[in-house]
Amino acid sequence: RPAYTLGGTGGGFADNEEQLREMMRHALFLSPVHQVLVEKSIKGYKEIEFEVMRDHNDTAISICCMENIDPVGVHTGDSIVVAPCQTLTNKEFQMLRDSALKIIRELKIEGGCNVQFALDPLSFKYYLIEVNPRVSRSSALASKASGYPIARVTAKVAVGLTLDEIMLANTPASFEPTLDYVVTKVARFPFDKFSDASNKLGTQMKATGEVMSIGRTMEESLLKAMRSLETGVCHIYHKKFDDWTNDRLLEYIAEPTDDRLYAIAQLIRGGVDLVLIYNRTKIDMFFLEKFKNIVEFERVVEAAPMDIEVLREAKRMGFSDKFIGQLWGVSQHDMYLLREKNGIFPVYKMIDTCASEFSSYVPYFYSTYEQENESLVSDKEKIVVLGSGPIRIGQGVEFDYSTV
Repeated sequence: RPAYTLGGTGGGFADNEEQLREMMRHALFLSPVHQVLVEKSIKGYKEIEFEVMRDHNDTAISICCMENIDPVGVHTGDSIVVAPCQTLTNKEFQMLRDSALKIIRELKIEGGCNVQFALDPLSFKYYLIEVNPRVSRSSALASKASGYPIARVTAKVAVGLTLDEIMLANTPASFEPTLDYVVTKVARFPFDKFSDASNKLGTQMKATGEVMSIGRTMEESLLKAMRSLETGVCHIYHKKFDDWTNDRLLEYIAEPTDDRLYAIAQLIRGGVDLVLIYNRTKIDMFFLEKFKNIVEFERVVEAAPMDIEVLREAKRMGFSDKFIGQLWGVSQHDMYLLREKNGIFPVYKMIDTCASEFSSYVPYFYSTYEQENESLVSDKEKIVVLGSGPIRIGQGVEFDYSTV
């Protein structure tokens, strides 16, 4: 790991002395101070991030806990990340949260801070990967995911206010946000533009952007994110892997790539045991089970063309009109008309930082196929701002600055 390079540049894992020498030569050249850290490998551990906040009164809170679906070995900017953490036991969660709060107190950081851990999935051993004593790119994600404006609160803490004095939408800033939904961040890679570049992922970040989606379940949240990428896919299915054998797919998923998720889904379609997939990827069984839920429901949808109850269930799981239409041999437009005829429309749920623990109204919503609508519609005049889809051009600081 070279000193003073950003985005993991020059870093990586060596399996033998030959690789070490080659990487070391390159890393020493890239480091502006010609220093390299050589550390024990923690590849395959779970990667967990905490966003924490502290003021000069020593009040410290944990704002958001995020978990990488890919284990340690893939740069967090390239990983699929979910919030809140899905696979930690209460003991593991409290252990890492306490550690993050101890760190921010010991370093006497006032404002937001991002702490990254590597947790051994087979014991309670964990390592500290890094501490960003500032608002980082992960803070942008945590802000949008939790509804807690990290940069704004940090700015107020910087001028001397304490967390209990800073009022947010419905709580003081000293109140830890609670999430009653799942947020998924998926990276957007530029391999469509750079067709000769290697699509293998490692500790050097290759993504140039990302999308973030919110759903009531892990499956819905993931599928919403996959079709927001604008890479021509509308599901965890890629035609590239249609004629691959299971053996070839198992070999392919052993190394992280930008399209590994589609290969894993294809293996599940081929009836391969999840344990074999886990052994190759070290992706937690919980996530593999979720991918399996999606794949198994594809068969249910396919077996019941034009069944309204199945359609309702598919929409709740996050399936797109386009993909259901493909399974049923109907156009996307006709799928919409079918939904319209049967009154299957999304409702809007609120991100209010308190999981509806008390009544509040924050006009920040996500859509989902459930019963209760939390958005109040007024007859005021309105404007629509059309976004440009996923971030895909690799902005740096200006992105952090404007989105948090």
